[in-house]
Amino acid sequence: MRRTIFTAILTLSVCVSSVAQSAETIYGAMAKAYENNPSLNSARAGLRAVDENVPLAKSGQRPRIQATSSLLYNFSPDARGYSTASFGVEINQSIFDGFQTRNNVKGAEAGVRAERANLRNTEQNTLFDASQAFMDVVQNRQIASLRAQNIDSLNEQLRSERSRFEVGEGTRTDVAQAQASLAAARAQLIAAQAQVKSSEAIYAQIVGTQPGSLKTPAPLSKLLPRSLGQAEQIAFSGHPAIEVRNALVDSGLFSVKAAQGAFLPQVGLSASVSRNFSSSSNSGRGPSALDSSSASTTGRVGLNVTVPIYQGGQASATVRQSKEQLGQARLEVDVARDQVRAAVVSAFTQLEASRASVSANQEGLRAARLALNGVVEERSVGQRTTLDVLNARSIVLDAQIALVQAQRNQVVSSFALASAVGRLSAKRLGLGVAIKDPEEHYNAVKDKWYGLRTPDGR
Repeated sequence: MRRTIFTAILTLSVCVSSVAQSAETIYGAMAKAYENNPSLNSARAGLRAVDENVPLAKSGQRPRIQATSSLLYNFSPDARGYSTASFGVEINQSIFDGFQTRNNVKGAEAGVRAERANLRNTEQNTLFDASQAFMDVVQNRQIASLRAQNIDSLNEQLRSERSRFEVGEGTRTDVAQAQASLAAARAQLIAAQAQVKSSEAIYAQIVGTQPGSLKTPAPLSKLLPRSLGQAEQIAFSGHPAIEVRNALVDSGLFSVKAAQGAFLPQVGLSASVSRNFSSSSNSGRGPSALDSSSASTTGRVGLNVTVPIYQGGQASATVRQSKEQLGQARLEVDVARDQVRAAVVSAFTQLEASRASVSANQEGLRAARLALNGVVEERSVGQRTTLDVLNARSIVLDAQIALVQAQRNQVVSSFALASAVGRLSAKRLGLGVAIKDPEEHYNAVKDKWYGLRTPDGR
């Protein structure tokens, strides 16, 4: 018998240990989101497309080579015909374009830097959304569990009130009050279960998999600044949202210079070689009908110089427009800094408030439990009513739910602060996934002269 009991206990211990080991951690969920999230993968594809702007800009100083051919046949009413054919190759090379290509290349490179920073910002937002979705599932499952436990307690109390009523110690009012509380608790449980399903759906949308058993995490401790001033300093020096705007200012500056290049002379070199064939026939009615044919090869090399004088105001308008866009980009830097500052202050104060809230709710829960125990004892000696017990039980439940919510807010606030200062990334968190380096694709295409396939073979 003792061996059977020991075996059962051992089996239960192994099962509990196995469940604990297989429970998903918040960092595991964030790793899955890093690899599977559609929005993040879309941003990566967008960056790869922006990378192609660099070889597109560099093409302005590369030669243009094309093959040409023509075939012409003429005839007249007197039955005399004449035909020509030509086949050749043309090469055009820009020598000087007013520094437009050089500035376009630098502008495209600045655009790539901006898009990389935007990708890092998207990564931060995705990882934060994953942590928030994880904690929402944990919170809502705990609340649903608490409400289910409350129903068990209310069922027990309803049975107790009915027993007291049957022996004449209670009243119908006591029974009705217990029944009303039980009915309200069942409605609250249904709502809590619906909230669990909703949060699980959002989790699957962000992470890419359905949530299984989730392990309640501790708040993030690393990567967090120690003071508000330090948090602002870190954010201003490295937040990707600010880096995006700074890179767009650089891109706008080169756009202005490229537009101004339209007023400078354009110099180009052209060369061609062709093989020409011609033939004529005279299908006359006498012996004088003659046929003739010839072939020749021609070549041409030329230097073309174009000096713009007036382009209908188009070039001037383009320069003015580019300058206005540059001014707007500089103002957007200030907008981004203000937004980052507000996010840092909000996240920092929310984290401090959530820490205090957890401590306060823990004290409140202990006091509510002591009060419930006292009310139950006083009820047994007739000093309290059934309604007092139900109210005390409701206060305990509210305190439990408030503590669960405060603990959730503390964890979420810690990740929100890491995101606000620009430190929430897969590499800094050590998520244990292969970090996707955008430099690889950029290096593969930036100097590519030809080829229709993408670096991944598409």
